[in-house]
Amino acid sequence: MRTILLLLLIFGCSGKDEVYFVKGTIYDIDSTKNSILIAHDTIADLMMPMVMPFTIGKNTELNSLNIGDSVHFQFVWNNRFPFARKFKIVGKGNLPDTDEFFDNIYTEKNIGQIIDDVTLLLMTGGEVKLSDSDGRYRFISYIFSRCPMPNLCPAIVIKNKALSDRFPDIDFIMVSFDYKYDTPKILYDYYYDIVSEKDNLNVWSSTGYIEQIYQLVKQSGGDFWGVEDNKIGHTLKSIFIGPQRNLLASWSGEEWTVLHAERVIEMLVDKKE
Repeated sequence: MRTILLLLLIFGCSGKDEVYFVKGTIYDIDSTKNSILIAHDTIADLMMPMVMPFTIGKNTELNSLNIGDSVHFQFVWNNRFPFARKFKIVGKGNLPDTDEFFDNIYTEKNIGQIIDDVTLLLMTGGEVKLSDSDGRYRFISYIFSRCPMPNLCPAIVIKNKALSDRFPDIDFIMVSFDYKYDTPKILYDYYYDIVSEKDNLNVWSSTGYIEQIYQLVKQSGGDFWGVEDNKIGHTLKSIFIGPQRNLLASWSGEEWTVLHAERVIEMLVDKKE
């Protein structure tokens, strides 16, 4: 475990504006906030495909845009005010199914929807509710100590550690979905040295809370199976949620980078708060 502590990721930043060319489909338009929700393809050298809001540089550009439009546009990145501009409509894209008739507590949440409250365990043993940290931004990832893949759980831990250093006012929560093995004591022994000096870096156990952890993982867009048979499989997400538990962004597996997450978080955090 000491090895993880040595594997910190360091990234530089530049004050110069960077312009990226983006392709995507418009999911929603909020003219009151001068914002547009877009499912975009990979932005080379910047971001994986994801659904996220973009601030519009000139609100007059919204006049010609509609939900469902497939668009090409420029995304101007700077540390003060990243924004989208120069939209070109190229056709119609595919919108997600919005029929909520079959929604339940295990249905994946879409951007903007609220992640339901759950109760789990701190690695010190006490109960913790997700709502206990309402009012703060939170970054939630999933791990399990028996993970045999060094590029998965250890990588997630390393990235959370780096992000918690970068954003001290945001809570970074790593939740084990291995409700059978990862008791609070196991997690304490395994991760205490990593999180002990960070008030905003936490590890939670799901022991005794099978329904709750399954609910949280499914609402995040992930899945896991085989815990009872000790043959664990998973398709996991990391999610960024707002002060009211509103889903702001998500990342699949371990493929996301610290730099990518940093830039998305910088865009989504309300600087006025």
